[in-house]
Amino acid sequence: MAPDRTIKGVSDFYAYVAVRRPPLEEAYNRRLSALLDGIKTEDMAPLMLSLQAGKKIRGCLSCLVCEALGGPLEQAIPRAVAVEMIQAATLIHDDFVDQDAVRGGRPAVWTLEGPRRAVLIGDVIFAAAIKMMSDISAEDGRAVADAIASVSRGALQEPLDPLALAENIESGDSCGRLYDGIVRLKTGTLFGIACTLGAIAAGRSGRAVETCYRYGLWIGEAYQIADDVKEVKECLSRRLMDARQMAAIAPALLRFVPDMRPFVLDVLRRDRSGHGDGDRELLKRAARLMEDAIDQRQRAAAAEIERNFPGNGYSGVARRAPRDIVAIFNESP
Repeated sequence: MAPDRTIKGVSDFYAYVAVRRPPLEEAYNRRLSALLDGIKTEDMAPLMLSLQAGKKIRGCLSCLVCEALGGPLEQAIPRAVAVEMIQAATLIHDDFVDQDAVRGGRPAVWTLEGPRRAVLIGDVIFAAAIKMMSDISAEDGRAVADAIASVSRGALQEPLDPLALAENIESGDSCGRLYDGIVRLKTGTLFGIACTLGAIAAGRSGRAVETCYRYGLWIGEAYQIADDVKEVKECLSRRLMDARQMAAIAPALLRFVPDMRPFVLDVLRRDRSGHGDGDRELLKRAARLMEDAIDQRQRAAAAEIERNFPGNGYSGVARRAPRDIVAIFNESP
């Protein structure tokens, strides 16, 4: 049996991130600085600070999967950097589309560089991630290209126009299918690819890679549903909701509580609405069912580890990671 090389004192994902994030951030910042070196801007510092934000959860997950499978960290780091580059580019585009001016307490890239340049910077980062991984292997290149395509398809499915969404709902379109697709494509896929790249870094192929993809996919879906639960709870605390806010969470609400259709349509059509006691109970019910769905996905992810990973300390961290990752998200401001 191979010796257990688990870092002393690392028994959960929190501790693992504390140890592995610094070298990952150093490699990521170095790669990003070199990539953006040719971009002419009045002050590079704010742009770099905006792009460096984030906990690097996905990249750390790549490293964890690699080490849990007995692979060397140095093989995982460049792949983890590519994952974080994809995440950064995705957020550049999302912030502009959603008109969010702040990301992680820092100005969003589009507010610094303008919409056109921000979108192009995101495109440059996407392309660089594909090139970086293709230089390692064709398998790595295909994985990140597929991830970018899937994330983009998921974002494309997100409803932005409240009135158009209302018309789709009234015509009988299933928001349940819409929500499942968004959760899987927009968020689940990138977590899945992060774990896929970790397995490839460890020299695994075939069934092992598929197992790791499923493991990450379950985590990513749980992560996205946790984000949506937070939105639902914020709506409960505000007691008022406008059409744009409703458009963002309507697929989730109708996926878990179809009885909310009249309330959802009312807000989408009227642009702003308070919610009475009956509506509040339905919102609370949706939040409970979404939390159940998170738990189911966390259990499914842990089961992939228990059935298929070798028994070492890092595998124990990987079993805990699905719950730890959602907890880390819930602790974020």
